[in-house]
Amino acid sequence: MSKSCKGLANELVKCLSESDCIKVEKRPYKECVGEKVPSIPSECVGLRETFFNCKRGQVDMRARIRGNKGY
Repeated sequence: MSKSCKGLANELVKCLSESDCIKVEKRPYKECVGEKVPSIPSECVGLRETFFNCKRGQVDMRARIRGNKGY
């Protein structure tokens, strides 16, 4: 279950690395993930939300019994 969000994390990093926040503004990933600026595409925002839900599902006891929905 610890690796069920790994695919989402890789997709999020790939999406952010192609965004203007990283390329043009030369900001670190941590700053770009936390903000809702126009330099981040909407698909990256969607991936961030999905990744957050995946990580939250890992600590949710109800989801731990059923297993986390992987990517």
